Amino acid sequence: MKQEDQKSIDRRLARIEGQVRGLRRQVESGSYCCDVLNQIGAVSSALNQVAAAVASQHVRHCIAGHADGDGHEVAKQMSQDDLFDELSEVFSKLMKA
Repeated sequence: MKQEDQKSIDRRLARIEGQVRGLRRQVESGSYCCDVLNQIGAVSSALNQVAAAVASQHVRHCIAGHADGDGHEVAKQMSQDDLFDELSEVFSKLMKA
């Protein structure tokens, strides 16, 4: 993954971390349940967006870059078919969550 993409994802995760802290404060202070549920939905949506960004980078960097010798060290040891199978398995797990 490119350095700028890592930084972007890290910034998103930092915002999500702040949202989760706010969510914990809501629960601790006895906030209205619907307000807590709305915040949980926002955190869940934000995490899904991060997952999509990471998946996109995986396809670009590890799978598409596989033929060029680019990509993560783990991906270099796998065939392209294995990489697609792995990605399919990860997507399947994400969809269950």
